[in-house]
Amino acid sequence: MIDASFLDQLSKFHLIISKRVTSNYVGQKKSSAAGRGLTFKDYRIYAPGDDIRLIDWKVYARTDHLYIKSYEEERNMTVHVVADCSASMNFGKPVTKWDYASMIGVGYAYLAMRDNEKIQFATFSDALEIFQPKRGPGHLLNMISHLNAIRPKGQSQMRNALHEYRKTIGTKALVVLISDFLLNFDDIKESLHNLAGNEVKVVQVLDKVEKELKMEGDYKLMDSETRGILRTFISPRMRAQYQQQLAEHCARIEQACNQLGFSYYLATTDVPIFDTFYKMLNE
Repeated sequence: MIDASFLDQLSKFHLIISKRVTSNYVGQKKSSAAGRGLTFKDYRIYAPGDDIRLIDWKVYARTDHLYIKSYEEERNMTVHVVADCSASMNFGKPVTKWDYASMIGVGYAYLAMRDNEKIQFATFSDALEIFQPKRGPGHLLNMISHLNAIRPKGQSQMRNALHEYRKTIGTKALVVLISDFLLNFDDIKESLHNLAGNEVKVVQVLDKVEKELKMEGDYKLMDSETRGILRTFISPRMRAQYQQQLAEHCARIEQACNQLGFSYYLATTDVPIFDTFYKMLNE
């Protein structure tokens, strides 16, 4: 559940990392088109029809020639937040993976809103649901309300969802993809390729229990998405094998991200959300 106290934390957090965010995002927004922006680009000789207010009279006084300033025009970008709401994301106490993923998504949307960027968010499990890009606090509040109302269910069809979603991106954008990524690796790899060409932040959210599996004895385990039942005995040896396989799975995802030029982050729900954001935005 996303509450107002989280947004209060983000308000303070924005002041801490604002310079970092600016350096990350502004570079992606600049265009070579001449315009009256904030970033000075170069001088060029005045031509009839140019705005005389752009003439640099100090340069004229030194050279006896009319020059005007040209600028890099800043384009508004759209920040895309795409979150997995399949049944496996409902795991965890007191904070589920879905709660944590939602707060990460809202965090990026909040920072985008503070920079007057458009926010587009989407959720997927069996099907993809997309909300059109808008600016402003009203859109952010609608996003929070919608995410709070979701009860994760169904199976994650990430590959199909991202294949469909890439059609909505258009020009190069910032995409934040959040999931537990407990899927077949080949499906994950193909899913990520659908976002190639964008600035992509891949956030894998796991619960501490499923990451460490500090359990021992006879257990009946249920797959939250397929509802399949597995009866097993968890021994120290089995736990070590499980931890190794999970670590290898996460490492393969990170390697796939590196090959595509994406940023990869592994977050666990026991870590305060503020600390997770600070780490992601300072790497």
